[in-house]
Formats: sequence, C-alpha cells, structure tokens
Amino acid sequence: MPNLRLDGKKALVTGAGGGLGRAIADALAECGATVYGTSRNSSTRLEIQQRYGTPSLPVDLADTRSVGDFVESLLQRTGGIDLLVNNAGVNVPKPALEVTEADWDDVFGTNLKGSFFLTTALARHWIGSGTQAAVVNVASQAGIVAIEERAAYGTSKAGLIHLTKILALEWASSGIRVNAVAPTFVRTELTASTLSRPDWAAELLSRIPAGRFGEPEEIAASVAFLLSDAAAMITGHTLAIDGGYTIR
Repeated sequence: MPNLRLDGKKALVTGAGGGLGRAIADALAECGATVYGTSRNSSTRLEIQQRYGTPSLPVDLADTRSVGDFVESLLQRTGGIDLLVNNAGVNVPKPALEVTEADWDDVFGTNLKGSFFLTTALARHWIGSGTQAAVVNVASQAGIVAIEERAAYGTSKAGLIHLTKILALEWASSGIRVNAVAPTFVRTELTASTLSRPDWAAELLSRIPAGRFGEPEEIAASVAFLLSDAAAMITGHTLAIDGGYTIR
C-alpha cells in the first residue's frame, strides 16, 4: 500500500489555533510531520508553539508585505517547508444585500488573496530548490453549490477551488501538487453561530444525505491523505467531504 506517513516532512498550517486547523495540525503531527502553525492571536500562537514544539510566527494574510516577511523568516528558522495547508478563513454570514465592502475585502483578503500570495511565496522557494512539495487548500462546499448568506464566503471559496486547478497545472512539472478539500458544515468555532440556530441547523441537516454534520478529524484525515505519497498521482482535485450535500 502507498505510504500515508509524513515522516521527515515540515508542514505549515494556517489558522492552526483551534477547530479545523488544530485538527489538521494534530493529524499531520500524528503522521510524523513537524508542524508549524499560524494564528492571528498572540496567546493562541503560544499554545501552538507549546502543542507542536515549533515557533509560531505572526502573519496578516491579507497584507502581502506581511506574508513575504513571514515566509522569509519561516524559511530561515525551519530550513524549508515541504507541505502547506491553507486553512485560515473568514466568514461573514449575511444576506447579500447586507454585505458591505469591508465585509467583502475581509473575507477575500484572507480566504483567497492571502492563500494565493502565501502559496506563491513558498512555491518560488520550492521551484528554486527543487523541493517536491504538496499543498492543500481548505475550500468549502459553499464554493461548489449556492448556500444562503454566503455571497462573499462562497465566492471566495469558489475562487480558491479554481485557483487550485491553475496552480496544479502550472507547477506539476516542478513536482508540486496542489489539491483542495471542500467540507460541509463542521462543528467548529467558525460554524458555531450558524449551527446554534435550531431552525437553520435543522434545514442544513436536511440537505446532508448522510444525516449529520462533519467532525474536524474527518476533514483532517483527508488533508493528511492528500499531502501524503498515497496521493502522489492526485493534483488539481477538490475532494468534497460533505456527506453528500453537493450531490444534488
């Protein structure tokens, strides 16, 4: 069987301070990777450092200069990164007519712009050093099908899914694989405000043929697979982890 281990690999997980990001970081560490995580919150960065035994550097993904400085510092301190998970995300759930320009910029700045510039900054190093790297972008089922109150979020994730294909196409010859996962509603801090509304939660649950919401560990397992040698022939693919939500 192909190797699912990540021993000897160094992985960067954005938004690793809790919820889905922490589950992904934990899974990669369990598979043998050395994990570096980011968080906007200074106290959470300290928790990340203690949890994985690695430095956690501050970065504002919406600020391209901050991203460039972050990557330079990270590479100096680690000697190189092999795996990247673009997990950090922002959601401002509102009806489309209530979305402000600031909302739109906030969501796109992290979800799409930040992921793009972080990935390309690392890719320059990978291509220059001949590193066989792998990227997983955490998209969403909202980037595949329309969901109410997700105008900015869903559009940003749709962009991330298409970006995954473009980067995979451009970098395949350099030995860099780029894939994405598109989870359904998963019980995390990000979805708490949505799933705490009983009527809305019941409506969403009725759309999932599997009959339940996702768990962070289920998404993390798929991310670990896509980063491993077991997925060596997979690139440019978006794996829906949705209990069947996007079937119809």
